[in-house]
Amino acid sequence: MNNQEMMELSTVDKSDFEELVKECTASGIIDQNLYTEYDVKRGLRDSNGNGVLTGLTEISDVLGNQSVHGRKIPVDGELYFQGYNVEELIKRSSLDRFRFEEATYLLLFGVLPDKDQLDRFIRILTDLQELSGAFIRDVIMKATSTNLMNSLMKSILSLYSYDEKPDDISIPNVLRQSLQLIAKMPLLSVYAYQSYRHFKLDGTLMIKNPKKGYSTAENILYMLRDDGDFTELEAKVLDICLVLHAEHGGGNNSTFTTHVVTSSGTDTYSAIAHQSHPLKDLSMVVLT
Repeated sequence: MNNQEMMELSTVDKSDFEELVKECTASGIIDQNLYTEYDVKRGLRDSNGNGVLTGLTEISDVLGNQSVHGRKIPVDGELYFQGYNVEELIKRSSLDRFRFEEATYLLLFGVLPDKDQLDRFIRILTDLQELSGAFIRDVIMKATSTNLMNSLMKSILSLYSYDEKPDDISIPNVLRQSLQLIAKMPLLSVYAYQSYRHFKLDGTLMIKNPKKGYSTAENILYMLRDDGDFTELEAKVLDICLVLHAEHGGGNNSTFTTHVVTSSGTDTYSAIAHQSHPLKDLSMVVLT
């Protein structure tokens, strides 16, 4: 039996399964008018397509409209991290080139870091920015998926087995795990893509360690490209993309999922893997 055969019906007639599909389709049908009668929220939007209040946060906010004489008027979107306008952060950053690490510090700790704080933060992330050869081989490169988000979820969940204290949800331990994930996710993502390119597209397999002294944006491009070359403009653009996607409002699908899952007291790896799941069907844009 090969890998494909083990996932297929082999000893029963397919019509038997098709009958179950019909029964499943007919079961549990709910009158759609009841959703209006009981004002049921379907996910994160009401029946008019407006967002619904699901929680409170100071971490980030998105403004898409203004109230003028009691009416909501659409405006150019504004993104805020811990009360700071992200557009202004990007324009006025004290850093010459890269801002993702600074934005990450702001999201985690609520304040913009000074030079010493940022240098210390980057040293910690750099120290954690590694994966063992066994992990890459046994987790990322085996049973390679055509969906990169699926690969990322699998790798995040597998990190649980490599953690000596995976179920400890005290603040110091969760912070350690969070920094581990921030440092390792670029590697998990790039290596998943490289494995997909090799095993599914018959391309060259190129696994490179991140380069010390490079920013997150630079290392992503360095590890993606076979020759490791990229322009400064490419790195700057990717860095800004990373900042904009670092957090995009307290009510998005990923954040809401995290609130639900963590309310049960689950471990960090399970929570973040679930957080990645709502993005599974979105197209992944990879700079190659």
